Amino acid sequence: MRGPVSATCAEGRALRTFLLLQMDSEGAGYSDVAGVLEDLGFAPEGSGYDFVYDWGRTASVRESLELADRIQAALHGKRVFFRMESSD
Repeated sequence: MRGPVSATCAEGRALRTFLLLQMDSEGAGYSDVAGVLEDLGFAPEGSGYDFVYDWGRTASVRESLELADRIQAALHGKRVFFRMESSD
């Protein structure tokens, strides 16, 4: 098995993961979804995305995928679609 691959472009810069949500009117309310995401460590974001997770360090691709799995599990049944992007 290979070693971890960095999920950042610039060496030594902290990674941030951004979420853009698409809500369904038949699903959970925005405040409920916000609470779930904040419990995972996300903070509201106002610059074109809904939430941001600040890793405070570089992260591996595996760690990013594990975060996506945690988001998906936490939002299961809430009828929310999300798009995830990471950058430094």
